Amino acid sequence: MKIKDEIIIAISKGRILEEGLVLLDQLGIKTLESMQDSRKLIYDTNNEKIKLVIVRAADVPTYVGNGAADIGIVGKDTLIEYGSNNIYIPLDLNISKCRMVLASLPDCTPGPKIKVATKYVKCANNYFIKKKKQVDIIKLYGSMELAPILGLSDYIVDLVDSGETLKANGLKEIDSIFDVSAQLITNKASMKIKTKSIEVIINAFEKFI
Repeated sequence: MKIKDEIIIAISKGRILEEGLVLLDQLGIKTLESMQDSRKLIYDTNNEKIKLVIVRAADVPTYVGNGAADIGIVGKDTLIEYGSNNIYIPLDLNISKCRMVLASLPDCTPGPKIKVATKYVKCANNYFIKKKKQVDIIKLYGSMELAPILGLSDYIVDLVDSGETLKANGLKEIDSIFDVSAQLITNKASMKIKTKSIEVIINAFEKFI
């Protein structure tokens, strides 16, 4: 892959990183050293013009939006939750697929004010605004399934893949809010300044999705 500009690609940690590295490998982009057991956050690749930066999912839109990275790979849920200012979204990469869902215990009977536990506050608010329902949002950072079990909330809004974790904890899916997959994002200024280099990378991704 021949590009003339220095390109920094920010990738979110976790499943997207694992599947994103496989996709980058198909493009012929490989890190010069193994990421396994490494605490490094910036990696050189076999293309001297391309570096990979590994960051938290919520930070990918910030790095790309502010021009610290030219390209990002991040979930649709993160873009909805944290915004996408100064960002283009040229491709859905069709990896790391899952769903944002509403779930509860089978016998859920909420009172006049519905309580919803979630990490995804904006996504939950948007959903209930469309439903024209008032809710109290309780922000949690993990183990959403515990909230209805311990009486903290009536519902949860969370990402699910197979739904097995919900079932294992006695919860059921009430509604599928939207499908989620990893998106390729670019900085708007980078698209103008490094147009040809970024287009080469976008076109390369298109061949493998």
